[in-house]
Amino acid sequence: MTDTVAVADWQAWQRSWDRQQEWYLPDREERFRVMLDAVEAVVGPEPRILDLACGTGSISDRALRRFPGATSTGVDLDPALLTIARGHFAAEPRAEFVTVDLRDPGWTERLPHRAYDAVLTATALHWLRSDELRVLYGQIAGVVREGGVFLNADHMPDPETPRLNAADHAYQKARQARARSEGTQDWADWWQTAARDEVLAGPVAERFSIFGNPADGDHADGETQPVAWHVGALRE
Repeated sequence: MTDTVAVADWQAWQRSWDRQQEWYLPDREERFRVMLDAVEAVVGPEPRILDLACGTGSISDRALRRFPGATSTGVDLDPALLTIARGHFAAEPRAEFVTVDLRDPGWTERLPHRAYDAVLTATALHWLRSDELRVLYGQIAGVVREGGVFLNADHMPDPETPRLNAADHAYQKARQARARSEGTQDWADWWQTAARDEVLAGPVAERFSIFGNPADGDHADGETQPVAWHVGALRE
């Protein structure tokens, strides 16, 4: 008898995650490109990057492909997404991943470096309440080196443009409906698929114990603030 060991295709899981995220954000790659343009313009082509709330490491993946001299530290609390990230980057010495809770006052002490050229994040910090995010912004100020850059490409709606907001919302819902009819997974579907995977089932179960099951709704505590709020919080 030959024992069979389950082996995950981490690259396939990374692509699957990206497709699911693009269902919500068709301009996701453009957000990444703009962030990396800013990184190169401000700190040059060999940045030390902190990938904040990194998930599967999508930002790190784009950054390391674009900048051969870059290094990246990804931090997140989600055990399932970090499992995918560590598998995807297993042969990449320029990337490392650390399990941290950004709500923990001492999370920066777990970082392998005292300062970073660039701190990058996208579509993640809306998971935090506004008071938590305000504290986090203050902590980030102590992580970015003098002359470095912090970029947050999260959702930041503009309440001053209600007509455009409504039109865009309707347009995006129609686009998503078309994509769903063609088999694209949404957030909840993706997590249920991951939960059935032989390799990911354990980390996903642990993830559900921390954040809840997406099928039940797990963004309840987060808040989405407009650009002006973020600017004010960063200036405090």
